[in-house]
Amino acid sequence: MDRALNTGAYRAALDALFARTTGQWKLGLERVEGFLRELGDPHRLIPTVHIAGTNGKGSVCASLETVLRRRGFRVGTYTSPHLVDFRERFRIDGAPIDEAPIFDFLERWTPRVETLGVTFFEATTAMGFQLFADAQVDIAVIETGLGGRLDATNVVQPLVAGVTSIGFDHMEWLGETLPKIAREKAGIFKPGLPAIVGEPDPAVRHVLAEEAARRGASPVRIVAEEGEATAIRVTAAGTTFRWQGLEVATGLPGHHQVANALVALTMLDALPAPFHVPREAAVTALAEVQLAGRFSRQGRWIFDVAHNPAGAAVTAETLRAVAPPGPVVALVSVLGDKDWRGILRALAPAVQGFLLTNAPTAPASRAWVAAEALAFARDEGWQAELEPDFDRALARAPSMGETVLVTGSFHTVGDAMARLPGSPATG
Repeated sequence: MDRALNTGAYRAALDALFARTTGQWKLGLERVEGFLRELGDPHRLIPTVHIAGTNGKGSVCASLETVLRRRGFRVGTYTSPHLVDFRERFRIDGAPIDEAPIFDFLERWTPRVETLGVTFFEATTAMGFQLFADAQVDIAVIETGLGGRLDATNVVQPLVAGVTSIGFDHMEWLGETLPKIAREKAGIFKPGLPAIVGEPDPAVRHVLAEEAARRGASPVRIVAEEGEATAIRVTAAGTTFRWQGLEVATGLPGHHQVANALVALTMLDALPAPFHVPREAAVTALAEVQLAGRFSRQGRWIFDVAHNPAGAAVTAETLRAVAPPGPVVALVSVLGDKDWRGILRALAPAVQGFLLTNAPTAPASRAWVAAEALAFARDEGWQAELEPDFDRALARAPSMGETVLVTGSFHTVGDAMARLPGSPATG
């Protein structure tokens, strides 16, 4: 039997990799650059596009991947975290990569990962570059993990780099103000290469554009200055709008998906030949975009990975726009180091009740105190219940409302998708 298909050996290899997670980020490029040198610098063999931002990165990556694939290119996409299966982080032509190349990489390189002190995210980033190089992809879509300037993915010299939006997240690493966070995110912009600024707030996007120019990026394109989207309509099937004389549709529902679609369209327009995609062709492919965990629906269930107040606010806005059958109950588990109070406040006006629980895959070091969240919710006057056991919470939620929103973190959404038959597939 092929050793790569030995489930026990594969799981053991992944367990050794996940042991590299400590709950603490080690920002910097020295370790990942050293490891990549030993691999033969696979990131230099692949044309890339690079995306950063507090929210919207995943949607932009999915849009870029869909359009480029429809143009006939072999596309690798590296995103994080995964929802259900580790393989989701490395997609080729929209499908998670097979277990065999992951196993082979880990079997060969885990000793060096341990010797070099490479972190989990650094190791997975290097692995992604190697997997894409081995698969001979035409182009790779690369999403940052945290920040930009010191993120492990920032070893690339991309054909184009884009920043979606800036919000308060990971402030212990990126700074306590939006301008400081923006400058860190703008660290992905490179001299002489196109920089796309998607931030809607004028003051914050000015910081991004200023930093892009300071770093020598060229051209610097601000999406909001290239035309206003009008006639926006949000339905359960997606979002439509008019822009630059074109009727645009994306398969992703939500008013915020207009901004994400425009970032993707502008990045595609900024790509050099042979990857440049004419606007009309890009718009045609954009309607096919799907992304599990971003207001994806299955029957009475809605799954959304909103894990900060800004993300929860757009989830609430999309709920109001789509108006699913009510009452709507939110099944919520948030990591303890996130602003869970802000998340609950953002969701409360759009739901009729909360069922608070604990996501099984959430790291123990980052677990929230659900009982504390319950007390907070009730003090705010919201209808809220606590069911610490996740499986019991999944069984109970449908009896509390006609629609169940599962949200609060990737862990929460992924754990629910792994347990619910027929939930949106990730590959």
